Amino acid sequence: MKPIYYISLLVLLFAFAQESFAQDPPRTRTTRQRPSETGAPTVSDLTERAKIKNEVESKKPTHIVWERLIYRTIDLTKEENNAALYYPVQPQGDRQNLFTLIFKLLSDGKVDGYKYEDGGEILDEEHKINLETDFLKKYQILYTKQGEHFVVEDVRDLPTSEVTQYMIKEGYYFDQATGTFKTNVLAICPIWVKEDFYYGGSAPEPLFWLKYDDIRPYLSREMIMTSNYNNALTYTIDDYFSKNMYTGDILKTVNMMGKSLAQEVGSDPEALKHAQDSIESQLKLFDEKLWVYNDSVRLAAEKAPDKKASKKEKATSGRSNSTEKKESGSSSKQEKENAAPARSVRRTR
Repeated sequence: MKPIYYISLLVLLFAFAQESFAQDPPRTRTTRQRPSETGAPTVSDLTERAKIKNEVESKKPTHIVWERLIYRTIDLTKEENNAALYYPVQPQGDRQNLFTLIFKLLSDGKVDGYKYEDGGEILDEEHKINLETDFLKKYQILYTKQGEHFVVEDVRDLPTSEVTQYMIKEGYYFDQATGTFKTNVLAICPIWVKEDFYYGGSAPEPLFWLKYDDIRPYLSREMIMTSNYNNALTYTIDDYFSKNMYTGDILKTVNMMGKSLAQEVGSDPEALKHAQDSIESQLKLFDEKLWVYNDSVRLAAEKAPDKKASKKEKATSGRSNSTEKKESGSSSKQEKENAAPARSVRRTR
């Protein structure tokens, strides 16, 4: 009986081991991972605190009495301070450029993109893009689909090096309740600048629009380098936009006719530059002329340098008066000597 008992026990142990192996495979078994899980920068989910903060910052003031909407193009290759959004072209450690971050947000379904329209952006449900058909298949980018996520195995397949321009929509407004003049970025559109190897030149192609309020929480956690002399990552991408650290040319202002600057003034570069400078001057003057100082403040400001000048004049005049006194004393003495009558000498015979 004992051999039969041991044999049945071994059979039971073997069956139990097979069942455990099927439920819990060995940890050394290799599985196919997404590139974001193999050391590349990842985009983590937002915390509740970050969501609440973004909702508060996204609320538009209700006491706006003046507002101007402007479209501006940012070239990442011409202006040195704009290069912060372009480098590194390929992810390096925890660093990645703006377009790489935008694509990861779209591929993970964290934000929505909207179709580019010539007349202006329409950021509603009907104009949302389908990332697979409107971008990946349209531009023949190799990808794999894992559930609801799109994975590009080689980041070099993305046009990160050719997205060298961005179009942004800015809002300049004056809030009467707080008495502040602010500038906000409302939307952003990456532009793929394709090089024409046959005929030369380049052809900019806007890709899609994104609401800035949607990507703001993620931009506020992405550190960038903004100086060649200080390599510390001291600013986030959100800081870069909120502090207006970028440089760009005005492309269009929202107007009743819906025309761009080129349509209003023509294709002459000098006329276009004059129109752009004129708008920049208008915005600057509006900000400067908001506050009117009363007479007491103005007079105090005008008298302040006069007091210093009067003190200097007094100090100078004190020295000059003493010198003048000495000089006048010596000159008067000489004049008295010259003016004194000569002694008459009587001769005797």
